[in-house]
Amino acid sequence: MCPAGDDPEVTELYDLRVSVEKIDGRSVCGLRVGDYFELTESSRLRIPDGRHFCVYALQAVLPLLPAKQRELAPGDWMAKDSLIACPDPDERLIMRVERIGKRAIPTGDLT
Repeated sequence: MCPAGDDPEVTELYDLRVSVEKIDGRSVCGLRVGDYFELTESSRLRIPDGRHFCVYALQAVLPLLPAKQRELAPGDWMAKDSLIACPDPDERLIMRVERIGKRAIPTGDLT
């Protein structure tokens, strides 16, 4: 606990948007180029009303998102790469991860 008057410790994290960049095969799951979801406030996943996001595409990108939320060293490959492929070989769907904002979150509020 911080003494009265002191600022609590904070962690700076990026909010992210993951969007469908291209589909070179057939879209079995119904995603279209431009479909997206956003990850904000560390752990809040938002999909636009009336849209969906394929769980198989989602599972391909989820393990990489915590690293993309944080500041990375200049030479880190995660700082340079932002394209992720869906594991379905018939779709050949490519997603792009973009940083859309940065926020300071009290460290004690993070899991």
